[in-house]
Amino acid sequence: MTHDNLLYELSKKFALRIIKLYSYLINENHELIMSKQVYRSGTSIGANIAESMNAQSRADFVSKLSISLKEATETKYWLELLHESDHISDTQFDSIVNDLNIIIGTLVNTIKSTKQKERNE
Repeated sequence: MTHDNLLYELSKKFALRIIKLYSYLINENHELIMSKQVYRSGTSIGANIAESMNAQSRADFVSKLSISLKEATETKYWLELLHESDHISDTQFDSIVNDLNIIIGTLVNTIKSTKQKERNE
């Protein structure tokens, strides 16, 4: 499995978790503001990864993945706020942030290796 396919699958599973989290936050906690923010940024990660799969160039590929990385960083921020404001438990937070950290690490490695290939050509 290539990095972009792995990223696609990881980010899609993560987006599905975010959708379920959003539903939980709306229905159980009646939290409307942060839940919408984490929903937008958390699902945007995978949308940009999906776009990168049809990039027109390496630079376009790196650009799309860089946007995904920014969205992942924003998502982590919203998850931290939800956790620290007691909207999600330690267990929920640790589990979802662990998945997010894997995505972030894979994005960073893919971006770095793609840029390195570009420099070596």
